[in-house]
Amino acid sequence: MKYPEGITENHTSVTEFIILGISNLPHMECLLFLLFICIYFITVLGNILIPILINVDSVLHSPMYFFLRNMSFLEICYTSVTLPKMMANLLSEDKTISFASCSAQMYFFLLFGATECCPLDVMAYDRYSAICKPLRYADIMNKTVCPRLAACSWIRGSLMALGHTMFIFTLPFCGSNVINHFFCEIQSVLTLVCGDTYWNEFQIIVAAAFVITMPFLLILVTYIHIISMILKMSSAKGGHRAFSTCSSHLTVMVLFYGTAVFIYIHPKSIYTLDVDKLLSLLYSVVTLILNPIIYSLRNKEVKGAIRRMGIKIFPPKT
Repeated sequence: MKYPEGITENHTSVTEFIILGISNLPHMECLLFLLFICIYFITVLGNILIPILINVDSVLHSPMYFFLRNMSFLEICYTSVTLPKMMANLLSEDKTISFASCSAQMYFFLLFGATECCPLDVMAYDRYSAICKPLRYADIMNKTVCPRLAACSWIRGSLMALGHTMFIFTLPFCGSNVINHFFCEIQSVLTLVCGDTYWNEFQIIVAAAFVITMPFLLILVTYIHIISMILKMSSAKGGHRAFSTCSSHLTVMVLFYGTAVFIYIHPKSIYTLDVDKLLSLLYSVVTLILNPIIYSLRNKEVKGAIRRMGIKIFPPKT
């Protein structure tokens, strides 16, 4: 591997890390900076507008949009953990990050990523309850259930992130301090640890199974039931409306979980850092800009709320 000037492999102690990023493409750094700053701006703006829209429009005061608002907040935090540092590294020759900052970045990346799985799961169950059990929907998704589920998701994500971060950053680091990634990604940092990391890798797989694979499979089973119910509906219009309310969530779920499965659950024999960097970029940057766009363009209720807000701000001339 070719390292930037001044970087060597023979460090005996590690007090800081060097994030390699895309140093093999120096002529692309300014262009990528402009691309990432546009992505960051659109992601943050889109995820700010969605909660505002939900708050001001009474039609969107439902459990599904409660979790969509929560997810928008998570996505702002999630993208802010990695993108600002990534953009700074593109314009700076100093690509170092302190030991403490690296551990904090990993902690918050895992926290927001793991916590975001819960709103996606609950939104799938919300659609299942509304379509398959409409008479019991108000009892199942009541006002006390939603805040409790949101709190549980934050607690679960915090414990998982804290556990992984402590287990890795209490291990000895020696040799190279170069992270071949865009940020302090857990598997890339783990390659710099001295000694056997078998149990850490095993913990990552187990955590990914509980946080990613199991919820993903539960959502798939939920949507199988939803689609089965839709096909049984006598009214074609009712079936189309029911499916349209689920399509945006299903699209976001496939993007989010699909890339996460490829990153954290795959045979080690096919693991390459370059592929992992590409997938991580898709997982942590690209999907986040698509989410508010998908929820705006593929959701009739959100489009209706945007139209009503536009009429309030710019009333038609009489």
